[in-house]
Amino acid sequence: NGLVESDGMTFVLIATFYYTELFAKLEYAEQQRIEKFYLQLTLQGDKVGYPLAGLPFFREKKFNGKRLYYLVYLEWNAILLAGISDKKKQQTMITQIKSQLDENRIFVLHYLQQNHLI
Repeated sequence: NGLVESDGMTFVLIATFYYTELFAKLEYAEQQRIEKFYLQLTLQGDKVGYPLAGLPFFREKKFNGKRLYYLVYLEWNAILLAGISDKKKQQTMITQIKSQLDENRIFVLHYLQQNHLI
């Protein structure tokens, strides 16, 4: 049926290298808050957060004055964690992620193939 399942969850989460770097710079409490959000994303990532830039698959989740940006790939049941910013850098981050949609799609596809998830 094409459904990707990992530990009984609906969506597989994948992080860009850039996202991983930004996450590592957060305070421990902020990291903990985001990690709790991961479960919600794996279960209903296409319904969580707010769509951005008129693209239903490009979403953000707000927390503690910051924003977590991610891309939802329904055809593969995958979510790419793409960035984190504060309100001040929000537009820059959105523009950057939008400019890399094709590259991100290829990254997700290769990741899923290399890990035998599709």
